Amino acid sequence: MTNLFDYLNWGAIAIAALAYFVVGALWYSPLLFVKKWLAYLNIDPNAPDAKKGMAVMFGGSLIMMIVQAIAIAILAERLGIRGDGWMSGLKLGALTGCCFCATTIGINYFYEKKPIGLFLINAGYAVVGNIIAGVIICTWY
Repeated sequence: MTNLFDYLNWGAIAIAALAYFVVGALWYSPLLFVKKWLAYLNIDPNAPDAKKGMAVMFGGSLIMMIVQAIAIAILAERLGIRGDGWMSGLKLGALTGCCFCATTIGINYFYEKKPIGLFLINAGYAVVGNIIAGVIICTWY
């Protein structure tokens, strides 16, 4: 009996998850959205406890990005688009990012009464991260 996930390209999954993580480092940096993101959340980065638990946050985030990359790889395989190139990856990433990630964030934000700007930052990151993961997975055969 073969392993359930033998068909997955684990190298592509690992690189896709790492790329998603690196995009997050850029997305939530001074180059892009960190100032607005901190303001929406009322976080003072200079507070004594601001950096507490960072290893757990980063490690947990990376694990979740690996799970997302695995799911994208499974969908790519099941849809028969693995190896079809960057456009298939872009479409798959946009689909999963918009229809699963952004909508879930949006539903939570409705109930939490979070500002639309925060939604745009966080959901935008999820969509872009999924697109990048999708492109890597669908391009790397």
